[in-house]
Amino acid sequence: MQEKILIGAPVDSGQRQPGCLMGPAAYRVAGIARALQDLGHPVSDRGDVAMDPLPEVRSENPAIDQLPQTVAWTTALSRAVEAALKDGGMPITLGGDHSLALGTVAGAAKYANEQGRPLFLLWLDAHSDFHTPRTTTSGNLHGTPVAYIAGRDGFEAFPAFPAPLPAERICLFGIRSVDPAEHAALQQHDIAINDMRVLDEQGIVAPLTAFLNRVAEAGGMLHVSLDVDFLDPSIAPAVGTTVPGGTTSREAHLVMERLCDSGLVTSLDLVELNPFLDERGRTAKLMVDLVASLMGRKVFDRPTRSYS
Repeated sequence: MQEKILIGAPVDSGQRQPGCLMGPAAYRVAGIARALQDLGHPVSDRGDVAMDPLPEVRSENPAIDQLPQTVAWTTALSRAVEAALKDGGMPITLGGDHSLALGTVAGAAKYANEQGRPLFLLWLDAHSDFHTPRTTTSGNLHGTPVAYIAGRDGFEAFPAFPAPLPAERICLFGIRSVDPAEHAALQQHDIAINDMRVLDEQGIVAPLTAFLNRVAEAGGMLHVSLDVDFLDPSIAPAVGTTVPGGTTSREAHLVMERLCDSGLVTSLDLVELNPFLDERGRTAKLMVDLVASLMGRKVFDRPTRSYS
């Protein structure tokens, strides 16, 4: 089996509520390495990435918070993920707030571009994260990664994103909180938006399968970015951006199982876990269980579905 490479990303600069920097340690304590090993996967833990030296950058938007720190994390994490992929492994980044995806997806995109393969992005999140540093009113940069990945303007302080993803290669899944500026911008892009109404009306499987078929037909690589707030806060309280109406445990496991069946996932983020807000580690344990489902844990074996 392919080696699973754990990369700690103690990133707390993308939002103002402290605690996400403890996320990597919480995943380790919750047994993520053992869960993967029990499924037969070789696992290596490369420890926590160190933030790069702070660059001298600034924004015209006075609301922007911790810009130099976030840019520094972006460059460091991009290198770490690219290196893991070059080593033939699957990087699993343990976060850390969602601004870490500015770097992790950049690293995956650089590697995919060098391999001549298209990169696709599955964004499992309550939020679209389609702000730019110019449009955000909160100033929290964890609300900007998808815009950066899609090549929107306004990221002059950041390294140029390698090979921005066309809209048809991005799927927002489980969305239920979108600011007006993001809504207006999304209407100008042909990004697949599967909000909770779509999932309620069509179910989990149909829209996910349609996206996975697109990845398979293109021979693409798939980066999955899983935010704790994709889950309903009643089952996953350890997040600072709770939005009611998220997926149930069963729905989330079904997503992971379908991803496992597809065999398409090449890199993974686990983000926005704030252990300070958790209840006896229940959110960390649930996230580890979801990773196990993605990596092959099943109740009953079934024939693998073809996505080719």
